[in-house]
Amino acid sequence: MAATSFKQLLLLPTFLVLCSLISSAHSHPLKICKFDQIYQLGDSISDTGNLIREFPIGPSTPFARLPYGETFFKNATGRCSNGFLMIDYIALDAGLPFVPPYKDRDADFRHGVNFAVAGSTALPSHVLAAKHIVSPVTSSSLTIQLGWMSTHFNSICLNHRECAEKLQTALFMVGEIGGNDYNYAIFQGKTMDELRSMVPEVVHAITNGVRSRGNKSSGARKLPIGCLPIYKTAFQTNMLAAYDENRCLKQLNDFATYHNEELQQGIEKLQQEHPNAVIVYADYYNAYQYLLRLAKSHGFDTERACCGSGGKYSFNVTRMCGAPGVGVCADPGRFLSWDGVHLTQQAYKIMAGWLVHDIFTNLHCQF
Repeated sequence: MAATSFKQLLLLPTFLVLCSLISSAHSHPLKICKFDQIYQLGDSISDTGNLIREFPIGPSTPFARLPYGETFFKNATGRCSNGFLMIDYIALDAGLPFVPPYKDRDADFRHGVNFAVAGSTALPSHVLAAKHIVSPVTSSSLTIQLGWMSTHFNSICLNHRECAEKLQTALFMVGEIGGNDYNYAIFQGKTMDELRSMVPEVVHAITNGVRSRGNKSSGARKLPIGCLPIYKTAFQTNMLAAYDENRCLKQLNDFATYHNEELQQGIEKLQQEHPNAVIVYADYYNAYQYLLRLAKSHGFDTERACCGSGGKYSFNVTRMCGAPGVGVCADPGRFLSWDGVHLTQQAYKIMAGWLVHDIFTNLHCQF
């Protein structure tokens, strides 16, 4: 009974909400949709505590200890930030509890489950290994997460029809996922041409994940990775032509744009295959560009990581956030980057707000 019909909501790869058609003046648009459950697949952009429960690596990762989680939770929850993630803001906007991680066996799953795992990939580990790419953090790829989801549904439904009825008012979110496939490839020495050759396969894995789930669905773009301190440190250059007007690396952002274009085409094809479904493209890329514009006009630090050490961007791959002696900025709310790889709670809040109001006009909730 694994796959539910295309009758629920779903989200694609970079995150975002799927669902409603509401006035932007409404402070909590998603409440209009009356979702009673949220299901999330993805990576560290959305993981609320799965990786830290994966043995043997998880409990020893920096995400399992402070300063991660310091701003709101006052302790580490497994979120790769100082506080809330976008999925948390989506749940709040929908009037639902935070979406608990699948691996928390004591959690209340009545209002949904978060299957996302930090470090996960769209392609299975063995597929990456065949390309001589190692997935060093977790083997819980999108395929594994979809398997967990099917197992969960089998545990709460007697048959396909019952599951379709139970999940009729659920929101499914697929992504962000796929970014780590490229991250690992880049930092393991793959060329830009080799990265580009991976894109169709990564996009296919993502759209297949979406195909297996719901009626309303949203797909999201990949973030502009050329703006992140980890990449700006690794590929730092004195060549001004390598940077755009936001001081982001052009070549890497051009690659992200290529991935996004391929993904959008994949989503459009899915929509043609399922004309009665609502599949929405969540524009992560432009949400981040909006964040950059807002940040510059409001005095945010757009260059440095709040938690990190060394160099122009406060990022050192050998002494990352959470390592002994690595400091944290006094006011994370004035920074976009939390640890050089992930964003701060404030950045995620701004992006989540932009995304929700960008997509709801394409969704069809019953008022």
